[in-house]
Amino acid sequence: MADKKQEEGVLWKDRMRHLGLPISFTIYKLKDDRLFLQRGFFTTRYEETLLYRVRDLSLRRTLWQKIFGVGSIVVTSSDKSNPYLELKNIKNTMEVKELLHKKVEEMKNKKRMRVNEMVDSPFDTDGDGDVDVDFDDDTF
Repeated sequence: MADKKQEEGVLWKDRMRHLGLPISFTIYKLKDDRLFLQRGFFTTRYEETLLYRVRDLSLRRTLWQKIFGVGSIVVTSSDKSNPYLELKNIKNTMEVKELLHKKVEEMKNKKRMRVNEMVDSPFDTDGDGDVDVDFDDDTF
């Protein structure tokens, strides 16, 4: 029988740390196509973000985080239920960010997603990344 700690398809797993120690009830997992967040003790909340929906990754390390060897990664996505996900106080933040970036790009290529810089444009009225305004030839 397979070891329970060896979960199928999990590429990375960590807990939110306090003073550098994994003593929290917040668990982060990365699989090939999704990023998971499990939070809570009495009431446990599970969230997931599809990797092809990720728009931006940023890394932040305060002085205290540097002292304790941790950092935070902020994941911005087009997910309606959880557009901002922060992986707080995790170890090896640079390696995790690079792994996450690699997997996001792989999923976008697999889904044939195109990069569209028109998101949040004044011509994108519904926020889906497509220009929603019809232009006449003499508009410009």
